[in-house]
Amino acid sequence: MYAQLLVEVGVEELPAIPLLKIIDNIKSSWSNILDKYMLTSDFDFFYTPRRLVLIHDAIPLKQASSVVELFGPPVAIAVKDGVPTPAGVSFANKCGVDFDSLSTKEDRGKEVLYYSSTKEGVDTATLLEEMLKEWISSMAFGKMMRWADRSDEFIRPIRWLQVRLDDSVVDAELFGVKSNNFTYVHRMNSFEKQEVVKNSDFETILKNGNVLLDPKNRRELILQEFAELEKDNNITIEIDEDLLDEVVAITENPKALLGSFDESFLELPPEVIITSMKENQRYFPVFNNDKLSNHFVVVSNALTDDYSKVIAGNERVLKPRLSDAMFFYKNDLKRGLKTDGLELVQFMDGLGSVADKIDREEKIALYLANKFGVKGEKISQAIRLAKADLTSEMVYEFTELQGLMGHYYAKALNLDSDVCLAIKEQYMPVGEGSELPSTIFSAIVAMAIKLDTLIGLFSVGKIPTGSKDPFALRRAVNGIVRIVLEFDLPFDIDEMTKGLSGGYKEFDLKQLKAFMLERISKSIDMNPSIINAVLASGESDIVKIFKKCEALNSIVSGSDFKDISITFKRVANISKDVSNFDVDEDKFELDEEKNLYKKFKEITSKNYESYEDNLKALFSLKELLDNYFDKVMVNSDDVSLKNNRLATIGQIYNSFKEIADIKEITI
Repeated sequence: MYAQLLVEVGVEELPAIPLLKIIDNIKSSWSNILDKYMLTSDFDFFYTPRRLVLIHDAIPLKQASSVVELFGPPVAIAVKDGVPTPAGVSFANKCGVDFDSLSTKEDRGKEVLYYSSTKEGVDTATLLEEMLKEWISSMAFGKMMRWADRSDEFIRPIRWLQVRLDDSVVDAELFGVKSNNFTYVHRMNSFEKQEVVKNSDFETILKNGNVLLDPKNRRELILQEFAELEKDNNITIEIDEDLLDEVVAITENPKALLGSFDESFLELPPEVIITSMKENQRYFPVFNNDKLSNHFVVVSNALTDDYSKVIAGNERVLKPRLSDAMFFYKNDLKRGLKTDGLELVQFMDGLGSVADKIDREEKIALYLANKFGVKGEKISQAIRLAKADLTSEMVYEFTELQGLMGHYYAKALNLDSDVCLAIKEQYMPVGEGSELPSTIFSAIVAMAIKLDTLIGLFSVGKIPTGSKDPFALRRAVNGIVRIVLEFDLPFDIDEMTKGLSGGYKEFDLKQLKAFMLERISKSIDMNPSIINAVLASGESDIVKIFKKCEALNSIVSGSDFKDISITFKRVANISKDVSNFDVDEDKFELDEEKNLYKKFKEITSKNYESYEDNLKALFSLKELLDNYFDKVMVNSDDVSLKNNRLATIGQIYNSFKEIADIKEITI
């Protein structure tokens, strides 16, 4: 038997961002609880600013009965001379029955005491309160609150509760609020409770009360209204998905409205206006012919026949925000780009101030510039000015504009275009798949900043452990790798870390290398044994690691490689203890020896355009090697012949190992 289930937890306005962070967990938690209580069934989860809702079209009215089996000690231990031993009595007590009620059963070849019973399922209505309390307690919003005289906590006070099977109210209580048969609609529609006679009426009552229950419907309505505004006003609305999710979460009856601000504010960098609108007011920026317009879109939750007052109110709120930004901007322009005061800003214990960090970054940047063939004069200027905007009023107000504001201030000072761009792009890439520096000049600046952070923190023991990485050092390595690959830069980890570590406290460079190689391995999407094979060859140049992995993967992915690998695994196994690789061709006795070595020397004498071509040539030795192993006794009784044959196979193995250690490959 099944019934409809409606659960509505009515709350004061939920904060959008904490809710959105755990929205998937909220749904999966209820699913897990259903499984735990043996009431698995499909359901929908909805939310508005004032409610969390679960709707089941069909939930079992009762748990299914289950058979409980208990296996006890062996009969030989449980019974002596026909009398139960303490072990037998203890098992009977555990089962809650007399010893005579037990039976026996074979378990893993032994006859043991056995007891089975049928556990009757519990009514769903009896379980729901317990299940809901478990569900609510699983919601890890972070900062919680208490209200009234209660000691328990939730993200916001709970004000009403519906728990209903079909159309009957289930006896349940959360935070002192008992389940009832009413809900609340949009506050501007009515403050009065609305009776829900039937579950099927619930969504209709909300809709008539100007509440769209399903966030997907609210999202679709907002996007539809955006499209209408764009068409009617010949504009383009920039849709920030995170911001859209947020306004969906804070509205019950969304209405997209177009507002405007004074054109004089367009003197500000567009990012300043956009950041101010998004962060402070949750407004969407508007563009006209790819240029920022003096308009914005606000998604209102108000109910009114005349939205002009809502628009005017939002325009009034935005104006002082932009006025403040203009004040900061002009003050910063007067001051210019200066690093005064950064010597007083602590970077990290053991690594000095931000000014000290800049000094280290400059040395790294000049080292890289020399390594990559880029003139270093402008590099120093870019590094020394990159963090100058940290003391600006604008960055103090909007920390996310760090670097970007330095770029605008540098342009206002008519500094070199490469320097301006490098200041703007100094933190790129900021995450996986994000934008990379656009020039080699900017790339060197960005790498220098990341390398100083990476090496510096390792030097003072701030090394990531487990999943913890408070200083984002894994992201720093990922950024370095992506830049190196994008610009095809020679970056040998051993050489670079040794060359750059002189300005830091002495630390274990091998640990840093292992950390970087681990991040590289994680970033390559292929058979892990291929990556291990390349790394086992001792390769530490980032670009070469990727190219060798791609080349080897191309061959290993072939349908015939399994057959090929048997031969070359044999080569690797024979060679593992070989230390002398000197081959004397005069000691060859058989044609198979001569033919194999002749072909091998021919292959290794050539220059190849790619690692893949080189590997294909080496793998082409398979037939000759098979013939060699069929006809030639490697472990000859003649020690001189044996060593010569081992050296032959060892040379072939070593040629592979210049690219990858083939014994590491598993398929």
